[in-house]
Amino acid sequence: MIKTLIASTVVLTSLFFTGCVNTPSSGPKDISAYQSHMPKSILILPPLNDSPDVKATYSYWPTVVIPVAEAGYYVFPLSIVDNMFKENGISNAHDAQDIPPQKLQEIFGADAALYIRIKEYGSKYQVIQSVSSVAAEAKLVDLKSGEVLWTGDKKIVQSSSDGNSGLIGALVGALVEQISSSLNDHAYPIASNVNMQMLSPTPNKPGVGLLYGPRSPQFQQEGLAKK
Repeated sequence: MIKTLIASTVVLTSLFFTGCVNTPSSGPKDISAYQSHMPKSILILPPLNDSPDVKATYSYWPTVVIPVAEAGYYVFPLSIVDNMFKENGISNAHDAQDIPPQKLQEIFGADAALYIRIKEYGSKYQVIQSVSSVAAEAKLVDLKSGEVLWTGDKKIVQSSSDGNSGLIGALVGALVEQISSSLNDHAYPIASNVNMQMLSPTPNKPGVGLLYGPRSPQFQQEGLAKK
């Protein structure tokens, strides 16, 4: 009985002090192929969704645009991309990502495409807290050659518990989170953070994040214009 009580206390303590867990993305990579096929424009394909949240693809997709554009690339407007696919009978992310790279280049005229898979998206409710998590992996593919230029992944887990409200306060807080989350997508801002951290260039760690593109002032400064 004593051992059971101790184990329960440890579990509750760990839950109370859970905040935001930020899983680092992969380390430095070989960027030679990326530099030799430096794209000017990137087509962001609708993300594949492995999570149980059926809204994840269209909730996550828009959060990819800003970090890619800010990195220095022209990004094809998602509404145009989505309409183009639907007008040609492509109604889901699986079909869109199954299109051969050369065919995508022919249709859109893009230099590269960003393929994304959502591994986790949404919130789970425990006794004294709610936990929201977003995890994704991405790869940048040159559409002319089909060569993979870059890969990345990121996961962020965020808990509603701050460890300071006590058991009753935590229970009430978890209930409020569950009710409010039925009206709001709590994973959406986390998805934005996932993409900012996964895709934004990291000058001191080449390949962790996209490289600066031709539209970025940093592109010339880092000598990336030279292939």
